[in-house]
Amino acid sequence: MADLFSGIKERLHGSKKTIILPEGNDTRVVEAASRLYQEGLVEPVLLGNEDEVRKTAAEAGVELTNISIINPANAPYLEELVEKFVERRKGKVTVEQAREQLKDVNYFGTMLIFTGRADGLVSGAAHSTADTVRPALQIIKTKPGVSKTSGAFIMIKGDERLVFADCAITVAPTSQELAEIAVESAETAKSFGIDPKIALLSFSTKGSAVTEETQKVADAVSIAKELAPELHLDGEFQFDAAYVPEVAAKKAPGSLIQGDANVFVFPSLEAGNIGYKLTERLGGYEAIGPILQGLNAPVNDLSRGCSADDVYKLSLITAAQSL
Repeated sequence: MADLFSGIKERLHGSKKTIILPEGNDTRVVEAASRLYQEGLVEPVLLGNEDEVRKTAAEAGVELTNISIINPANAPYLEELVEKFVERRKGKVTVEQAREQLKDVNYFGTMLIFTGRADGLVSGAAHSTADTVRPALQIIKTKPGVSKTSGAFIMIKGDERLVFADCAITVAPTSQELAEIAVESAETAKSFGIDPKIALLSFSTKGSAVTEETQKVADAVSIAKELAPELHLDGEFQFDAAYVPEVAAKKAPGSLIQGDANVFVFPSLEAGNIGYKLTERLGGYEAIGPILQGLNAPVNDLSRGCSADDVYKLSLITAAQSL
């Protein structure tokens, strides 16, 4: 774990990425903001009523000197954001509705990214995933060629780092969506210093079973190879054939992946969510995430049970995604 974040910090050195922390009246968030500022790698910006934010910090014994605090209600550029929000939503909101919506710290923070005032956002300590993700989808939107965002976890045990996706967002991805998840997961892997070797998972290995479900994954492999032919990618695989060289040699002797996969794309959210939790709880891996993939700028979601350390780490990850 130390090596993972040492690498991220090394990459961030000198970049000073601005990360919005919308939940400025949460003790965990102000503690993380202070730590980020003191390290000098990330420029944290807290949102909220300044008096309330400072009171929260004082009660927690946290120093916020020189850390920016923005109150969405009286920001000097609020009307500019309102105008750009109306324009971005293409007639779906009126000026009055936009002004009201931008009182929401997540919408306001996301607009700061959209207008170039920030590089990323981390929320969710006191908000639901929907509260965090919805503004990102409406304002930042997905990258060209990506139809949906997805959620990846970095699974860490000792020196081993694996990427699992989608474990958080897309319930029943199509073949096209699975292919996009595979390509985006490769980018996530690279941002953590992982050379991606991608396996698309199923309950079949290379046609050992033929059903609608296995064909969906096989089709996704073909699409992914068209989208990114340079990637080291194959499927469909049972997990053991993707992860254990001896099994790969028997079940998929001609595959690019020979039990050395480190990026695993699950066929459904059900499988992905169960898979990462089993690996975490029974396998003793640490799960970092979910890291949202496929957006034009990084927005990431915390668990409401997070610690100040979780906020700190996800802020560093978000800054690294924006490099």
